[in-house]
Amino acid sequence: MVLACQNLSKSFGSDEILKDIHFHVEANEKAAIVGINGAGKSTLLKIIVQEEQADAGEVVLAKDASVGYLAQHQDMAGHRTIYEEVLLSRRDILETEERLRDMEARMNEQTGEKLEELLETYHRVSQAFELLGGFTYRSEVTGVLKGLGFCEEEFQKKMSELSGGQKTRVALGKLLVAKPKVLLLDEPTNHLDMESIQWLETFLSNYKGAVLLVSHDRYFLDRVVTKVIEIFQHKSYVYQGNYSDFAKKKEKVRDDLRKAWYNQQQEIRRQEEVIAKLRSFNREKSIRRAESREKMLDKIERIEKPTEENTDMRLTLEPNVVSGNDVLAVEGLQKSFGDVRLFSGLSFEIKRGERVALIGNNGTGKTTILKIINGLIPADAGNVVCGSNVHIGYYDQEHALLHMEKTVFDEISDDYPMLNHTKIRSVLAAFLFIGDDVFKRIGDLSGGERGRVSLAKLMLSDANFLILDEPSNHLDITSKEILEQALSGYTGTVFFVSHDRYFINRTATRILDLTGQTLVNYVGNYDYYLEKREELTRVYVPADGGLSSGGTGTPAGWRTAEPAADGDTRADWQRQKEDAARVRKLENRLKKTEARIAELEAESAELDAEFAKPENATNSARLNELGAAQEACRSELETCYEEWERLSLELDS
Repeated sequence: MVLACQNLSKSFGSDEILKDIHFHVEANEKAAIVGINGAGKSTLLKIIVQEEQADAGEVVLAKDASVGYLAQHQDMAGHRTIYEEVLLSRRDILETEERLRDMEARMNEQTGEKLEELLETYHRVSQAFELLGGFTYRSEVTGVLKGLGFCEEEFQKKMSELSGGQKTRVALGKLLVAKPKVLLLDEPTNHLDMESIQWLETFLSNYKGAVLLVSHDRYFLDRVVTKVIEIFQHKSYVYQGNYSDFAKKKEKVRDDLRKAWYNQQQEIRRQEEVIAKLRSFNREKSIRRAESREKMLDKIERIEKPTEENTDMRLTLEPNVVSGNDVLAVEGLQKSFGDVRLFSGLSFEIKRGERVALIGNNGTGKTTILKIINGLIPADAGNVVCGSNVHIGYYDQEHALLHMEKTVFDEISDDYPMLNHTKIRSVLAAFLFIGDDVFKRIGDLSGGERGRVSLAKLMLSDANFLILDEPSNHLDITSKEILEQALSGYTGTVFFVSHDRYFINRTATRILDLTGQTLVNYVGNYDYYLEKREELTRVYVPADGGLSSGGTGTPAGWRTAEPAADGDTRADWQRQKEDAARVRKLENRLKKTEARIAELEAESAELDAEFAKPENATNSARLNELGAAQEACRSELETCYEEWERLSLELDS
């Protein structure tokens, strides 16, 4: 055991955050702390590293256990370069190396016994230098920085020039190079692209030390951790296994908690009834017994009713207007910033009902593409055409469309003046803004709270084409699951950028990978993307890394790389595209058939009403006319029923 938390409790004023938290982490174990936003996860890490003081309990570390801590936000400055800053994390090696260089310089000045003594010391220090990893640490620093998404040209950037996200990556790099016995990481995948996250997964899985991390990235947790510590209603619950194991097991724990709470409530009610009955006897002995039971009842530690936080958040996204089948067509898109070209010759289409994820490394231009489609920045070349009846709803990850000086209530009421006070209140309550929360300034909200305001505005819009930039950022896992369910049931069209692989897997029906300045298309979810990525990238990304253009009708690279040996891959992709088009046609025919059935059933009901009218009962000509009409109606209705069944079976297959 290298770390143990024993009965930790922490409150801020009257708000109890943590209560009797207890768990331990073994040497080389990888563990995660999970819970909703505000559960106290970051506070717990700060208590472990003594940045916060616990109100009760203690943290026990193994003797000589070094601890490294990555906070969510870094305040790093200075004139050192990225490379120099990370090198400094191995100051022990640098000092030993400096000592060796000093001895090498002095060797020319020494003779005899002094030289022999110096050589002996040099040999001993050189061995220590080797044991510390002195001959490999510079290449290790380079490998870590590249793994975290820095290219060699950026190694010489000054710390003062870096963004907040880049500083966090540097801080993470310093920790990984320093290799403490215990790594405490608060949201380490923030600011990393998919390739860097995958690299970090491998690094941490093989790390010779204990890791305790906080993360909302469920894919990441599945691949790294073997223990999950959940903070639920201020207390800790420990589960063995990865995140998927935890997700399966926690429902049984919730059931046990609900049963315990219910049984305790039953017992409390029974005791209260007994106490009331004893008092009703109005005898001294009975009253003493009642008082004794009351004292025992007061000493019972009440179990808090287990309720899943954030499940009151009700997110319903449904378009008021149906768009045309062709929602978006992008042709020959090109964009550069100065001498840096992000992409050129990009072309793709999105059809009604699709949920398309745009993925790629940081800096490839994903957000830029969304902004061009929304008309926020101009393209250098190319065309963006929206189809008929397409109404765009845009979710900006920086929430630039929110007004920082307004209150939450005013943000909604100013954009939707037709809504009354009660309606606005009910909409905000669905997104967990209740009471005085609605009068908070947007500028004072957390990232997750601003995200919920943006989602509320999106829900109220008439959009049938949602364009979302990192919609799951800053959301806790429960809120992400609610958003996933809403998008999966949405009948409009969705085009989104996300680094959350679990989120992509649950929501996307198609993936566009922006790589090598071109787009590679995957008709499937993230699991399918992982399965096909290597072979499709080899086929569709040009050998020149995307510097050639693939023409106007097809994304760059899709025409230029067609090795004969990979013909099956191209055919497979074409087959998927044809299957997807066939499914859309079947769905459209099914909807039309359903609509016709509804019309015929209404018509049949009207004819039945006509038959029942007294004036028609004695009119044989009218009865014959109605009978013929009813026969034709029922015949067509029977045909439609059979057609609906056939289409349903075909769609299922």
